[in-house]
Amino acid sequence: MSKAQTILIITTAVFLMLAAATVGAQSGGMIVTPNEVKWPAAAAGAAGTSGVAGIQTVVLKGDPAKAGLYTLLLRLGPNQKIEAHSHSDDRVATVVSGTWYFGYGRQFDESKLRALPPGSFYTEPPNVDHFAMTKGEGVTIQITGTGPSRTTYVNPANQPR
Repeated sequence: MSKAQTILIITTAVFLMLAAATVGAQSGGMIVTPNEVKWPAAAAGAAGTSGVAGIQTVVLKGDPAKAGLYTLLLRLGPNQKIEAHSHSDDRVATVVSGTWYFGYGRQFDESKLRALPPGSFYTEPPNVDHFAMTKGEGVTIQITGTGPSRTTYVNPANQPR
């Protein structure tokens, strides 16, 4: 075997090992306990959120701005209101802590809100308008969807800036 062939074989083997390690890292297992979550400062929501100021967002998996599966943890403080909006992707959510008040419809209507205590599950089907709020306590919710995600407010004047 020539020196050039040996170098080519070694280079190919190294490339394949690096590629396999990268694929494994992207699809590898992940475990996160509540104490390990690194919450950022509250800010206007990122991709996959309502965009309302004061939401803390942690991306646990994927990227809601890109194609593919993603999972977010959202934490909102007390007395926050989110006007009617929809998302372009299909999403499921679970209330982790606190009570989340959530409803479906084209305009915010407090009488249509349902109190969702910890452990509650709900869906946000694609392009289905919904609204929500917190009351005297904050809430943490986990949302999983398939991106890319886009948020559209029913009334553009309600779009957070």
